[in-house]
Amino acid sequence: MMKKTILNVSTVALLLTQMFSVGGASAKAVDTAAPRVATTVTAKATAPVMTDNLFKYGLKKDVELPVTVTAGGLSYTLEKIMIYDINSKEAVTLRKTYKYGSQSGLVANPKYFVWTKITVKNNSKKTVDNISGEKWTLSFRGLYSLDPVRNFSRMEKTNDQSALNWMELKPGQQLTTYQAFMYAKDFQYFVIRLFYDGQFAEKYVVEDL
Repeated sequence: MMKKTILNVSTVALLLTQMFSVGGASAKAVDTAAPRVATTVTAKATAPVMTDNLFKYGLKKDVELPVTVTAGGLSYTLEKIMIYDINSKEAVTLRKTYKYGSQSGLVANPKYFVWTKITVKNNSKKTVDNISGEKWTLSFRGLYSLDPVRNFSRMEKTNDQSALNWMELKPGQQLTTYQAFMYAKDFQYFVIRLFYDGQFAEKYVVEDL
């Protein structure tokens, strides 16, 4: 009887030793709260932000947006540009939202409605505005620039962040907003031109072939 008891005790001791020594040289207590199966978390791929649809109109970019042009201490950054047929669902929705007419000052029968997101920074020592004239132009062909569209019911609102009408930036100020244009010609290239304080700069997004 004594031998069986000693044998049983020895067997239990051996089993306990094996349980605590599995997976390592030293004995460790088993953490019952720890997860038994490792979980792998896979990050969801985010869709790239669409900054333009120039390809739809046969324009192949040479540089990616955003594009910044600087002249005389004024910088203009084109963040986004979308071209829509004038009677498309997107164009009609934007025109209704911001109360734009069916034509602009210089374009009586536009084919396209162009919607841009921009950031303008005044790093000069003067106040800059567009009341005395436009400081930047966007061109797709020859001397034909896109014609800016304004909402006359909101003309008194300066530095409107939802849709640009009048801009007035003091030194050190900047404005991020949206700007609408109308256009009636075809597409050959795409260039941004900036004029300020006697200086000029331009940047081709799509080169002129």
